[in-house]
Amino acid sequence: MNILSVTAEIFPLVKTGGLADVAGSLPKALAAHGIHTRSLVPGYPSVMRALTGVSPITHYDHLFGEGATLLAGQTDGLDLLVLDAPGFFDRQGGPYTDNHGKDYPDNWKRFAAFSFVAAQVAEHGVGDWRPDIIHAHDWHPALSLVYLKFSSNAGIPRVLTVHNLAFQGQFPALRFTELGLPDGAYSIEGLEYYGDLGYLKGGLQAADAITVVSPTYAREIMSPTFGMGLEGVMNARHDDVTGIVNGIDTEVWNPSSDPNIEHHFSTRAPLRRLPNRQKLLDLFGLSNTSGPVFAAVNRLTWQKGMDLLADVVDEIVKGGGKLIVHGQGDAAIEDAFIEVARRFPHSVSVEIGYDERLAHQIHAGADAMLVPSRFEPCGLTQLYALRYGCVPIVARTGGLSETIIDANDAALHAQVATGIQFSPVDTNELRLALRRAFRLFRRRRVWESLRRQGMRTDCSWHRSAAQYAELYGKVLTPDIRLAG
Repeated sequence: MNILSVTAEIFPLVKTGGLADVAGSLPKALAAHGIHTRSLVPGYPSVMRALTGVSPITHYDHLFGEGATLLAGQTDGLDLLVLDAPGFFDRQGGPYTDNHGKDYPDNWKRFAAFSFVAAQVAEHGVGDWRPDIIHAHDWHPALSLVYLKFSSNAGIPRVLTVHNLAFQGQFPALRFTELGLPDGAYSIEGLEYYGDLGYLKGGLQAADAITVVSPTYAREIMSPTFGMGLEGVMNARHDDVTGIVNGIDTEVWNPSSDPNIEHHFSTRAPLRRLPNRQKLLDLFGLSNTSGPVFAAVNRLTWQKGMDLLADVVDEIVKGGGKLIVHGQGDAAIEDAFIEVARRFPHSVSVEIGYDERLAHQIHAGADAMLVPSRFEPCGLTQLYALRYGCVPIVARTGGLSETIIDANDAALHAQVATGIQFSPVDTNELRLALRRAFRLFRRRRVWESLRRQGMRTDCSWHRSAAQYAELYGKVLTPDIRLAG
């Protein structure tokens, strides 16, 4: 079976969040099921630098006003198709924003062009290679499914994975005439979204099957609280929605061989982890402590609940703990953490930005990972934490609630607990969760049991890849109910 995966990010070439990790690791896991994946990605500078074995496939003289070439190549075990369109993707900022964090004003056009090419590849293939299914990830290539839906001879099944419903690709309706779609595509059953264009909304309407990244999130997005204005669409398509929890690349995230950390360890040699803790404290200029070292490696945004964490840092400090924060996001939240670090220079250290090597070092050295998200489709940080013996403290929402077993009395007695959950997601409950963590940390055998049980958790793609393989098989069967 051949899959055309279409994604705006892919690890290790370009990453702003968990989408890249999934897009980079899922193809490897699917290979064990006899599924060959080719991933179509934009030709960002980082992608173009890494590409090897390059061969041109198709040239476009006028792709939405820009010259472009579709290339084939490989890197890091990935079979890639790359849209080399310098006018759209050769930029100094990020994939979606400039160096000042502002959205590129032509994002509607950049990802319309990307989607158009994806639809062409899905319909006509590349050389002798023909995909059996197109699998689009998030809003950026969702328009490809709309192009295919309105193509007269494209019968290829269409799968869309929503990694975060909050990001939808909403643009002014006046751009519709420039997309090259028939008038019927702009309707309540298509791209029309509160008087604007909704790329994700259109993709949801055009997909034959929809996946989201956890079963709990699949239920949550049917409600106004988590539906982000699309709960009506999600409820109308509920029979076609499947929740599949993400996995992680256990070769990239492997504490026994990780090149990013100095001291390797495993479930068989857990004490070898201890030097990483001291190394981490030294790296961030914090003194040694008999209390727990908490960490947060996350986007500093409202969704991730990082404003709540900034408000309760005093709970960590007065308990004798330390806090390390690494991430970037909203300027106000970044400033709040910088101010907290200024107030508590011996207990709190903040590194604004994102560095992959540093993220590995934090997971390998911290005692507990804080993930206080207000909503979290799946989350990967808590999975990395489990793998590295860093006890997760998470909000009871989305995939966090499914991947972490709370350390309640019954779970502790059965020795199956892997972390701490709290709900509702507010400062009071987060404080209570921190106090629970302090109490458990003082019970050394209990804490070590949490750590070991977490490290034994299967965070790989093994089960989830099998679920995707099953889903692909279903959409290929002739009796599947196709959308549109």
